[in-house]
Amino acid sequence: KPESIALAVFGGIAGLAALLIGAQLIGRQLRLDAEDLETLRALGADPRMTTGDGLIGIVGAVVIGALLAAGVAVALSPLSPLGPVRPVYPTPGIAFDWTVLALGVVVLVVALSALAIALSSRNAPHHAEQRARSTTTRPSGVTGVATSWGLPPTAVAGIRFALEPGAGRNAVPVRSAMVGAAMALIVGIATVTFGASLDSLVSHPALYGWNWSYELSAGQGGVVPGKHATQLLDADRYVAAWSGVYFSALHVDGQTVPVIAEPVGSAVEPPLLSGRGLENRNQIVLGTVTLAQLHKHIGDAVVVRNGVTAPRHLRIVGTATMPTIGVSGNQHLEMGTGALLSTQLLPPHASTGYQLSGAAPGPDAILVRLKGGTTPDGIRSLRAFARATSTPADYGVSVLPVQRPAEIVNYRSMGTTPAILGAALAGGAVVALGLTLVASVRRRRRELALLKTLGFTARQLSSVVAWQATVAMVAGVIVGLPLGIVLGRTLWVLFAHEISVVPSSSVPVITVVLIVVGALLLGNIVATFPARIAARTPTALLLRAE
Repeated sequence: KPESIALAVFGGIAGLAALLIGAQLIGRQLRLDAEDLETLRALGADPRMTTGDGLIGIVGAVVIGALLAAGVAVALSPLSPLGPVRPVYPTPGIAFDWTVLALGVVVLVVALSALAIALSSRNAPHHAEQRARSTTTRPSGVTGVATSWGLPPTAVAGIRFALEPGAGRNAVPVRSAMVGAAMALIVGIATVTFGASLDSLVSHPALYGWNWSYELSAGQGGVVPGKHATQLLDADRYVAAWSGVYFSALHVDGQTVPVIAEPVGSAVEPPLLSGRGLENRNQIVLGTVTLAQLHKHIGDAVVVRNGVTAPRHLRIVGTATMPTIGVSGNQHLEMGTGALLSTQLLPPHASTGYQLSGAAPGPDAILVRLKGGTTPDGIRSLRAFARATSTPADYGVSVLPVQRPAEIVNYRSMGTTPAILGAALAGGAVVALGLTLVASVRRRRRELALLKTLGFTARQLSSVVAWQATVAMVAGVIVGLPLGIVLGRTLWVLFAHEISVVPSSSVPVITVVLIVVGALLLGNIVATFPARIAARTPTALLLRAE
């Protein structure tokens, strides 16, 4: 489940990226056909004809592209499934999931066709003429600032090209370039933020329920001697806090639920997700999955039966991330499943431990939080404690490190998959940005020809395009940086809630800075080809056409 949720998140990002890239390309194609539509309108074509003229080819391209995407998905199917299932998957090789493929093709065709219809209607000559009459083209304020600061002509021209869309047949898709740059940043930063949060989850056991350093666990059928443990742990200078716990399985509203019981007000307990911890014996804290299975909410009451004493009505006061810990028959706690309650609610024999003959009474286990984390001195001290409390009457006491749930082990097996998916999505956005820059330079050919006539060299024209790309990327950074962080954190919080862990997100500052710097460099690299087009602008032919 967790791995499928993570891949679904990346699938959603990929779908959004596909729609944005498709919208950019469709809009560019419609703008290229704008002059032909003006000619059709002059010959008497009505708005419906001009709107639908370019749609046949675009919708056809959308259908063909969606079918090709399905073919690529089938071709890549031998690479699936990812993760720990792959070595034991019974039917490797080519797979045809017609339900998913058909739904994907339909969604792509319908969504992109709807975008094409909307953009075609917006770019239709009669709508374009109405917008031209209602709007006036004004120079960009940033261009004026650049001029007042005394920036070189190449910089001023590049800034103007990047920010001023122009009008009529000289209109340039400057917004598309900025949207493309922002989209590339959003996809990249959201991906690394999500990936960093995933790495943080795996490396911080407290986020998935192990809110202590070590567990002192009694052997099968034994207990940790309570009185002796209290004396030794209270005097241990390496121990910051500890709590004795008992494991059992009780009936909560008729369902068998694994529970961890400890005295009210214990210093060590599973991390809370919502609400508060135990404050008296008439309260209970549940895992989020158990809460959903019981169809309850915080503040509701549940009936708890232990099979010995009378049923008790307990108030749900919070939810917690349950650790993978404890065994009671076939029941054990795990992330999202289980309950935390007072030891006073356990059967009398459970609250004193399942004792072997001659064993001292005590809890099933002791949860210990060391000062400064898992230091070597602290570990040696706990091992000495285990030796001191083990007797011939029981199976001894073991020092157990963090016990990772299967979900966490599965996350680690994903390896670099999130990074590869994010890089592929960002690469698609960069390609779309490059196509937009090429289209923008082609639409500026007349202005570039005028600059060339005024004395701009090929190098200066390339510099103009470089400034144009840099300004577009800077605008993309301004928009994409915060939105990418917000999107990555939001997706992570939703993901954390789905798997019942503490929703603590992590933003990799150094990686984000490198992405921003790389985006600026990559934008200029992508602009190399349009810059060469600008340098070879046919001045005489263009100006004679004017």
